Amino acid sequence: MTEIKQPVDIDGKAYNRIFLIIVLLIGAFCTILNQTLLATALPDIMKDFDITAATGQWLTSGFLLMNGVMIPVTALLINKINSKMLYIGSMIIFLLGTVLAAVAPNFAILLTGRIIQAAGAGIMMPLMQTISLLIFPREKRGIVMGLGGLVIAFAPAIGPTLSGWIVDSYDWRVLFYMMIPIVVVVILLAFRAMKKVVPLTNPRIDYLSIVLSTIGFGGMLYGFSSVGNYGWSDGRVIWPLIVGVLFIILFVWRQLAMKSPMLELKVFKSPIFTLSVVISSIVMMAMIGAELVLPLYIQNLRGESALHSGLILLPGAIVMGLMSPVTGLIFDRIGARKLAITGIFLLTAGTVPFMFLTAHTSYVSIVVMYAVRFMGISMVMMPVTTAGMNALPDSLMSHGTAVNNTIRTVAGSIGTAVLISIFTNVTKHGMPKKSLMTTDPAHYGQRAIDATLNGMNAAFIVAVCFCVLTLILTFFIKGKEKQAATGEVSS
Repeated sequence: MTEIKQPVDIDGKAYNRIFLIIVLLIGAFCTILNQTLLATALPDIMKDFDITAATGQWLTSGFLLMNGVMIPVTALLINKINSKMLYIGSMIIFLLGTVLAAVAPNFAILLTGRIIQAAGAGIMMPLMQTISLLIFPREKRGIVMGLGGLVIAFAPAIGPTLSGWIVDSYDWRVLFYMMIPIVVVVILLAFRAMKKVVPLTNPRIDYLSIVLSTIGFGGMLYGFSSVGNYGWSDGRVIWPLIVGVLFIILFVWRQLAMKSPMLELKVFKSPIFTLSVVISSIVMMAMIGAELVLPLYIQNLRGESALHSGLILLPGAIVMGLMSPVTGLIFDRIGARKLAITGIFLLTAGTVPFMFLTAHTSYVSIVVMYAVRFMGISMVMMPVTTAGMNALPDSLMSHGTAVNNTIRTVAGSIGTAVLISIFTNVTKHGMPKKSLMTTDPAHYGQRAIDATLNGMNAAFIVAVCFCVLTLILTFFIKGKEKQAATGEVSS
């Protein structure tokens, strides 16, 4: 297929595709950046509002929870509200939450602002991917999804570093104030750049499906995100997981029984799509979990600041950001199979050295290995996702992106819960008795460091197991020629 010189929207009106994509990516960057923007601002917020760390952590957990709940609902919204108004609407919701958070007189208002932000951000990710996939022909989708990968990788990675620098120099409220003019400009540009590019099917709103989805995915995300604080045996983890699983089963049953479901699960009829979801989800588990363990090592064990920790990990994010468009371009030429196999090999090779962390591992080696990991991830995540989406007809694109993002979000929570709990349990098991602190404090300190290192090494061993499992799965990806011959799922 040759690329359309003058693309037109669903009303037949011509538009500037590059301008649209630029505005779409900037808006997505703003919303995704906010996932991690408060990472190093928490101590100052705790001091200002006189709250505990457990309470303050809800500024991040609540954001991710609401984000995850909104993603499956977005498939319905994309097919019911024209893409221009949905994009502008999601950015306005995000702006309202940002303003509320910036002027918050107490913690409750600040948390409310964050949750409103997350409602807008949750719509943005699947909307960005759906529009990107629909306005480009299949043979050109790799590069635009690569640009999306740049945003997805770079925005949350610079959050802690940017946050650390601003909090050190200014008040934490500046984190919100600086976003306001950018988002206002994006909204104004969107009135001109955004077009109605997603055909509407105007599905009936099934409120029961929304309730089942919200409780189901919300319960699972809450349960897994609570494991680090309470452990697997705590009721605050077990009951949300049980309720979440039950409601997701009911949600799936209802979607399969409906003629026009809120979330179309027939996307799983495509083996390529299903494999792409499984691979990207396991990669997400390995990536997110390790991203949390490594800062604990740098800050808690090596005694570095959060800003220093962010700077050490920043080159990896930059590598992934720079590589994402490149791997997208390569995907358009050779397909996903060779890229994915090479990428998972690099991810595995970059993760193995972290199994042998010591109290004196050089920061240079950490920076290099972390960058190798993220180079590998850039060769897997978006190419595999694009290959899976290319196997679906355009009519199922919004459902495919919603399913993909929902499962990846849950997988990220599972990966975090598994690796953090392994780290915690191994560390706790190896910790010396408190009595040793008084009789031989030096020996106690060394034993405590060894126990913490053993916990971190164990967590990375599991991360390597995730990588090896994914490497095996990548060999089942079809080459570009076979993939093209396989055909698509019928709508």
